[in-house]
Amino acid sequence: MLLTAPLRAHPHIFVDAEITIVFDDDGQPEGVEIAWVYDEFFSMLLVSDMGLDPDFTGTVTEEEQELLHGFDMNWIEDYHGDTHVTQGGEPLALTGPVEWSSDYYDGQLRSRHLRHFLDLPDPEQEWIIAVYDPTYYTSYTLVGQPQIEGRSDCVARVFEPDWEAATETLEAAIDELLGAGMDIEADFPAVGALFSDEVRLTCAAP
Repeated sequence: MLLTAPLRAHPHIFVDAEITIVFDDDGQPEGVEIAWVYDEFFSMLLVSDMGLDPDFTGTVTEEEQELLHGFDMNWIEDYHGDTHVTQGGEPLALTGPVEWSSDYYDGQLRSRHLRHFLDLPDPEQEWIIAVYDPTYYTSYTLVGQPQIEGRSDCVARVFEPDWEAATETLEAAIDELLGAGMDIEADFPAVGALFSDEVRLTCAAP
Protein backbone atom coordinates (compact mmCIF):
# COMPACT_ATOMS: atom_id res chain seq x y z
CA MET A 1 0.00 0.00 0.00
CA LEU A 2 1.39 3.43 -0.99
CA LEU A 3 1.46 5.74 2.00
CA THR A 4 1.26 9.51 1.98
CA ALA A 5 4.30 11.54 3.00
CA PRO A 6 3.20 12.16 6.63
CA LEU A 7 2.71 8.43 7.15
CA ARG A 8 6.16 7.72 5.75
CA ALA A 9 7.57 10.16 8.33
CA HIS A 10 6.91 7.53 11.00
CA PRO A 11 8.45 5.26 12.06
CA HIS A 12 12.03 6.56 12.18
CA ILE A 13 13.74 3.64 13.95
CA PHE A 14 13.27 -0.07 13.26
CA VAL A 15 13.94 -2.68 15.92
CA ASP A 16 13.71 -6.47 15.89
CA ALA A 17 12.53 -7.74 19.27
CA GLU A 18 12.74 -11.10 20.98
CA ILE A 19 11.06 -11.94 24.27
CA THR A 20 11.48 -14.64 26.89
CA ILE A 21 8.87 -15.16 29.61
CA VAL A 22 10.53 -16.18 32.88
CA PHE A 23 8.83 -18.17 35.66
CA ASP A 24 10.24 -18.71 39.15
CA ASP A 25 10.83 -22.02 40.91
CA ASP A 26 7.20 -22.08 42.06
CA GLY A 27 5.91 -21.69 38.51
CA GLN A 28 4.80 -18.10 39.02
CA PRO A 29 5.49 -15.39 36.44
CA GLU A 30 8.70 -13.61 37.37
CA GLY A 31 9.44 -11.30 34.47
CA VAL A 32 10.05 -10.72 30.79
CA GLU A 33 13.46 -10.66 29.13
CA ILE A 34 13.55 -8.43 26.08
CA ALA A 35 16.19 -8.31 23.34
CA TRP A 36 16.39 -5.46 20.83
CA VAL A 37 18.35 -5.36 17.56
CA TYR A 38 18.43 -1.90 15.99
CA ASP A 39 18.42 -1.18 12.27
CA GLU A 40 21.78 -0.57 10.61
CA PHE A 41 21.22 3.11 9.82
CA PHE A 42 20.23 4.09 13.35
CA SER A 43 23.01 1.90 14.74
CA MET A 44 25.61 3.63 12.59
CA LEU A 45 24.40 7.10 13.60
CA LEU A 46 24.37 6.33 17.32
CA VAL A 47 27.72 4.54 17.32
CA SER A 48 29.24 7.43 15.38
CA ASP A 49 27.74 9.98 17.81
CA MET A 50 29.36 8.04 20.67
CA GLY A 51 32.73 8.20 18.92
CA LEU A 52 32.93 4.42 18.54
CA ASP A 53 33.97 2.32 15.53
CA PRO A 54 35.62 5.28 13.72
CA ASP A 55 36.71 3.02 10.85
CA PHE A 56 33.13 1.78 10.27
CA THR A 57 34.01 -1.88 10.67
CA GLY A 58 30.55 -2.74 11.98
CA THR A 59 31.91 -3.95 15.30
CA VAL A 60 33.56 -2.59 18.44
CA THR A 61 36.63 -3.43 20.45
CA GLU A 62 36.41 -4.72 24.03
CA GLU A 63 37.25 -1.23 25.29
CA GLU A 64 34.56 0.35 23.12
CA GLN A 65 32.04 -2.24 24.26
CA GLU A 66 32.52 -1.07 27.84
CA LEU A 67 31.57 2.45 26.73
CA LEU A 68 28.55 1.02 24.94
CA HIS A 69 27.24 -0.76 28.03
CA GLY A 70 23.70 0.37 28.89
CA PHE A 71 23.50 2.82 25.98
CA ASP A 72 19.68 2.47 25.82
CA MET A 73 18.94 1.77 29.50
CA ASN A 74 18.97 5.35 30.84
CA TRP A 75 15.22 5.76 30.62
CA ILE A 76 13.54 9.11 31.18
CA GLU A 77 10.77 9.35 33.77
CA ASP A 78 7.80 8.99 31.40
CA TYR A 79 9.31 6.24 29.26
CA HIS A 80 7.91 2.81 30.09
CA GLY A 81 10.20 0.63 28.01
CA ASP A 82 7.84 -0.11 25.11
CA THR A 83 6.95 -3.50 26.62
CA HIS A 84 3.28 -3.76 27.54
CA VAL A 85 1.65 -6.57 29.51
CA THR A 86 -2.12 -6.79 29.93
CA GLN A 87 -4.62 -9.26 31.30
CA GLY A 88 -8.35 -8.89 30.88
CA GLY A 89 -7.76 -5.51 29.29
CA GLU A 90 -5.92 -4.17 32.35
CA PRO A 91 -2.24 -3.16 32.23
CA LEU A 92 0.20 -5.01 34.48
CA ALA A 93 3.11 -2.97 35.81
CA LEU A 94 6.74 -3.94 35.29
CA THR A 95 9.91 -2.79 36.99
CA GLY A 96 12.55 -0.83 35.17
CA PRO A 97 15.31 -2.71 33.35
CA VAL A 98 17.82 -4.88 35.21
CA GLU A 99 20.58 -7.29 34.22
CA TRP A 100 21.16 -5.55 30.92
CA SER A 101 23.83 -6.16 28.30
CA SER A 102 24.85 -4.38 25.10
CA ASP A 103 26.81 -5.18 21.96
CA TYR A 104 27.48 -4.01 18.42
CA TYR A 105 28.41 -6.34 15.59
CA ASP A 106 27.43 -6.92 11.96
CA GLY A 107 26.67 -3.20 11.90
CA GLN A 108 23.78 -3.40 14.38
CA LEU A 109 23.39 -2.33 17.98
CA ARG A 110 21.97 -5.00 20.26
CA SER A 111 20.78 -4.94 23.82
CA ARG A 112 19.03 -7.22 26.27
CA HIS A 113 17.35 -6.55 29.60
CA LEU A 114 15.05 -8.13 32.15
CA ARG A 115 11.94 -6.58 33.69
CA HIS A 116 10.23 -8.10 36.72
CA PHE A 117 6.48 -8.10 37.26
CA LEU A 118 5.15 -5.64 39.82
CA ASP A 119 1.61 -6.85 39.07
CA LEU A 120 1.58 -10.62 38.70
CA PRO A 121 -0.56 -12.08 35.92
CA ASP A 122 -2.69 -15.12 36.64
CA PRO A 123 -0.86 -17.71 34.50
CA GLU A 124 -4.02 -19.82 34.13
CA GLN A 125 -5.82 -16.95 32.38
CA GLU A 126 -4.73 -15.53 29.04
CA TRP A 127 -2.35 -12.60 29.26
CA ILE A 128 -0.82 -10.54 26.51
CA ILE A 129 2.65 -9.13 25.91
CA ALA A 130 3.20 -6.57 23.17
CA VAL A 131 6.28 -4.55 22.27
CA TYR A 132 5.50 -1.18 20.73
CA ASP A 133 6.17 2.53 20.90
CA PRO A 134 2.77 4.24 21.37
CA THR A 135 3.94 7.19 19.25
CA TYR A 136 5.11 4.85 16.45
CA TYR A 137 8.42 6.75 16.28
CA THR A 138 10.03 3.33 16.67
CA SER A 139 8.66 0.27 14.90
CA TYR A 140 9.21 -3.06 16.64
CA THR A 141 8.97 -6.40 14.85
CA LEU A 142 8.74 -9.56 16.90
CA VAL A 143 11.18 -12.13 15.50
CA GLY A 144 11.32 -15.80 16.36
CA GLN A 145 9.04 -17.73 18.65
CA PRO A 146 8.77 -16.32 22.19
CA GLN A 147 10.68 -18.45 24.66
CA ILE A 148 9.41 -19.69 28.01
CA GLU A 149 11.76 -20.45 30.91
CA GLY A 150 10.77 -22.23 34.10
CA ARG A 151 7.62 -24.00 32.89
CA SER A 152 6.86 -26.51 30.15
CA ASP A 153 3.06 -26.33 30.26
CA CYS A 154 2.60 -22.82 28.85
CA VAL A 155 1.79 -21.87 25.28
CA ALA A 156 2.76 -18.57 23.63
CA ARG A 157 0.90 -17.71 20.43
CA VAL A 158 1.87 -14.79 18.21
CA PHE A 159 -0.81 -12.71 16.50
CA GLU A 160 0.13 -10.23 13.79
CA PRO A 161 -1.59 -6.84 13.52
CA ASP A 162 -4.28 -6.05 10.98
CA TRP A 163 -2.04 -3.90 8.81
CA GLU A 164 -4.82 -2.65 6.54
CA ALA A 165 -7.07 -1.60 9.41
CA ALA A 166 -4.15 0.00 11.27
CA THR A 167 -3.12 1.98 8.20
CA GLU A 168 -6.69 3.14 7.56
CA THR A 169 -6.97 4.32 11.16
CA LEU A 170 -3.68 6.17 10.88
CA GLU A 171 -4.67 7.78 7.58
CA ALA A 172 -7.94 9.00 9.09
CA ALA A 173 -6.11 10.45 12.10
CA ILE A 174 -3.59 12.18 9.83
CA ASP A 175 -6.40 13.66 7.73
CA GLU A 176 -8.02 15.00 10.89
CA LEU A 177 -4.77 16.60 12.01
CA LEU A 178 -4.19 18.15 8.61
CA GLY A 179 -7.74 19.47 8.55
CA ALA A 180 -7.17 21.13 11.90
CA GLY A 181 -3.91 22.68 10.71
CA MET A 182 -1.87 20.84 13.34
CA ASP A 183 1.80 19.85 13.19
CA ILE A 184 1.91 16.22 12.02
CA GLU A 185 5.29 15.47 13.58
CA ALA A 186 4.55 17.13 16.92
CA ASP A 187 1.01 15.77 17.19
CA PHE A 188 1.45 12.38 15.54
CA PRO A 189 -1.34 10.09 16.78
CA ALA A 190 -0.61 7.35 19.31
CA VAL A 191 -1.19 4.40 16.98
CA GLY A 192 1.78 2.19 17.84
CA ALA A 193 -0.38 -0.49 19.44
CA LEU A 194 -2.33 -0.94 16.20
CA PHE A 195 0.85 -1.97 14.36
CA SER A 196 2.09 -4.31 17.09
CA ASP A 197 2.42 -8.08 17.23
CA GLU A 198 0.78 -9.67 20.26
CA VAL A 199 2.01 -12.63 22.28
CA ARG A 200 -0.88 -14.37 24.02
CA LEU A 201 0.06 -16.73 26.82
CA THR A 202 -1.84 -19.44 28.64
CA CYS A 203 -0.61 -22.04 31.12
CA ALA A 204 -2.16 -25.27 32.32
CA ALA A 205 -3.99 -25.31 35.64
CA PRO A 206 -2.09 -27.10 38.44
